[in-house]
Amino acid sequence: MEKKRKGVLYLIVIAAIIAVLAVVAGIGIGKEHKGSAKNIGLGLDLAGGVSITYETVKSNPTEQQMTDTISKLRMRAEAITSESDVYQEGSNRITVNIPGEKDADKILQKLGKAGALYFKDESGNILLDGSHITTASAGTDNSNQANISYYVSLKFNTKGTKLFAEATEKNQGKNIAIEYDGEVKSNPTVKNAITNGEAQITGQKTLEEAEELATTIRIGALPLELKEIRSNVIGAKLGVEALNTSILAGAIGLGLIFIFMLIFYRIPGLAADIALVIYVGLTLVVLNGFDVILTLPGIAGVVLSIGMAVDANVIIYSRIKEEISSGASIKNAIDTGFGKATSAILDGNITTLIAAAVLWLKGSGTVKGFAQTLAIGIILSLFTALVISKIIIKAFYYLGINKEKYYGLQKERKSFPFVKHKNKFFLLSGVLVAACIGCLIFNKSDIGNIFNYGLDFKGGTVTEIYLEDKVDGSTVEGVNKLVKDTVGVEAQSAIVENENAVIIQTEELSQDKREKLNKAIKEKYQLKDDISTESISGSVSDEMKSDAIIAVVIATICMLIYIAIRFRDITFGTSAVIALLHDVIIVILVYAAARISVGNTFIACMLTILGYSINATIVIFDRIRENKAAMSKSETLETVVNKSITQTLSRSINTTLTTFFMVLMLVILGVESIREFTIPLMVGIICGAYSSIFITGPLWYTFKTTFSRKKEVK
Repeated sequence: MEKKRKGVLYLIVIAAIIAVLAVVAGIGIGKEHKGSAKNIGLGLDLAGGVSITYETVKSNPTEQQMTDTISKLRMRAEAITSESDVYQEGSNRITVNIPGEKDADKILQKLGKAGALYFKDESGNILLDGSHITTASAGTDNSNQANISYYVSLKFNTKGTKLFAEATEKNQGKNIAIEYDGEVKSNPTVKNAITNGEAQITGQKTLEEAEELATTIRIGALPLELKEIRSNVIGAKLGVEALNTSILAGAIGLGLIFIFMLIFYRIPGLAADIALVIYVGLTLVVLNGFDVILTLPGIAGVVLSIGMAVDANVIIYSRIKEEISSGASIKNAIDTGFGKATSAILDGNITTLIAAAVLWLKGSGTVKGFAQTLAIGIILSLFTALVISKIIIKAFYYLGINKEKYYGLQKERKSFPFVKHKNKFFLLSGVLVAACIGCLIFNKSDIGNIFNYGLDFKGGTVTEIYLEDKVDGSTVEGVNKLVKDTVGVEAQSAIVENENAVIIQTEELSQDKREKLNKAIKEKYQLKDDISTESISGSVSDEMKSDAIIAVVIATICMLIYIAIRFRDITFGTSAVIALLHDVIIVILVYAAARISVGNTFIACMLTILGYSINATIVIFDRIRENKAAMSKSETLETVVNKSITQTLSRSINTTLTTFFMVLMLVILGVESIREFTIPLMVGIICGAYSSIFITGPLWYTFKTTFSRKKEVK
């Protein structure tokens, strides 16, 4: 009777958690509806935002000056949100797009007016200017609790350090004015010479005042003086349909996972389904709490994470079935199953969490946003799998559901000789890698680039039209169709709110195509005025690309080190990293062969595979480590590897299927831009399962036996 009371209590607690999450995610808390799913910020593609275009005061800026200015302005925009867009328009204009915002004046104030910044002595001589500053930030000095003070920290570049040292040496005891756009913003007194390239401006009365000065200095530190020429609110590029189809795809995929888990794992499967409901609710609330901005690929990533969240439950419940098959009682099987599965679950998720941390620290833009979403998903899935699902399954057991038929048995499988056929697997992978290299070379000679780069990477042409009639979603669809029919390229169009205007972005158009498109637009919409057309740069800068590559390399090295330490064997880590590289190359093959557009979603896809593929490998390596420690004298290392892969085979297949369900629904129901992300991702999921099952174990065996022979020869 006591156990039944405990079981009922557990279920009441779980029901209460679900009810609270449902209320918070559905309605929110307080007048601002905090925590509500409707309050989750959406990106430019789904919700539009504020678009601001600046023009350089200098009529003919150099390419390097424009690049440096864009880079610094991007830093300012990313301080507002990592999902912002900054790109060059024409020869001397820069456009900044901030998603989810509707108040252009508010954003202009945050970015600051990009005027000229000078440091002047008391006679008005310019000592140095904004180009010599690398950063400025506000701070609080709490050393004296009775008199808290505020300051602005400055850091100078190499040339600025030298100039500032000379200026402060000559002006000790005097004032150096900081003049911005002709107005003195601060006039601090120099106490002593500053030679280390770092300085503090004190005397601000409030933190807000210090932050305002820091922002003014940062924006004034742009290499070029800018003037705002237009600011407006633009509509979503993809619209409500894209969002609704993605949500529908997620709901159907979630339903398929529920059914699959119930059929395959019975009572534990039901526990996993309930835990998954809690996971979804927690994800919605936490995304809101951390002010995460979701683009369409971001939503696809969240949908994907739902499929991945089942992974830990599958590992646990496969273990429970194994324990029951070996003769353990249901209670002992549950306890032992959770205990034995925990190490594999933690190792797999910690390696992915390490990758997320490195990507967040070293990445920029969408890479940083992806890392944040990935980390949230990992932590929440660990909590729901190891804590919530255990509470639920214990509740069912206490209520008297304690028969083997409710939990299932793991059938004994004859080990497949994976190691014996390793050369065949290696050969197949080698052929695919060679095919990838061949496709890249062919593309380079055929289209001039190894990939079909999209607007995000190579830029294109922007055309802005003003119509007499009110514009809406159907106008955008009509414009996109007109562009496709006229010049044969895809377009990304957005409405400029309250101006009856549409901004059209396409790949770079030749002069002939521009004229042809302009003529077609004028005829269809009966326009008399000339149409504005400019070339634009890619929003993914070279710096962002290099940041992403460096972050991935560091993350991979960190994962290699962790696995080597955790498993006390460098060959485990080496095999896992080679498998990751293998999976990425195969997905690159898909992009190259099918010439799928490569944009921001490409980076997200590669990073998703990096985080996803390592999990299955860790589970197999964990089983190899366990079986190797318990191997008898009659067993060989080859037998242990074959046995370990076979024992974890159902887990590898089942987790691949649950994730595949989610992605497949996005492929079937999603819009074109979603398919550009999910089709390669689907290949990556399948490839990750293949490499984990057929490559990593045999590869580890090959390394292990090869190194052992070398030691024996010596």
